[in-house]
Amino acid sequence: MVHIDEPPPSYSDVVARLRKGDVLTHCFRPFPNAPCHGDGRVRDAVLAARERGVIFDIAHGMGSFSWDTARKMDAAGFRPDVISSDIHAFCINGPAHDNLNVMTKFLALGWSVEAVIAAASIAPATVLSRPDLGHLGKTAKPEASVIRLTPGTVDLEDVTGEIVKHDSLLTPVGTVSGGKWYPA
Repeated sequence: MVHIDEPPPSYSDVVARLRKGDVLTHCFRPFPNAPCHGDGRVRDAVLAARERGVIFDIAHGMGSFSWDTARKMDAAGFRPDVISSDIHAFCINGPAHDNLNVMTKFLALGWSVEAVIAAASIAPATVLSRPDLGHLGKTAKPEASVIRLTPGTVDLEDVTGEIVKHDSLLTPVGTVSGGKWYPA
């Protein structure tokens, strides 16, 4: 897993070194180290990395998710493989808050609930070669997060301060672990 931040090195220089199965985290950074050009074209090195099998992970924290970048990448048909958060003391009160808030940002981009949940559950489990995680099948560990799509206007802020309003928010209901229920 490679963490990308401010240049140098450039986004293209970093992804050019990655191989199949490597993970680039913070993949929807804002300018100046964004995965796309200002006109929305995805950088050639990014497209080549995806062709090689590099995994692209959101890992939204304090400096790593831009609405402008996300809109451009989505319009270009380039979605991240994994939706995750990089929660720490500097972003827990915003702009990331928690992974449900990060997941809601992709609902605001027009993703389906099913696509968002898959990118935040089965996709990371697959990347980690953990077939026992991320699903509710017979071979799964007896654990699950129960969430709800709660209606109501929510402000979703990116790392540049841009706010997108959305009509709902994913919220926690509780967790099942080892066959025991833990309410949120």
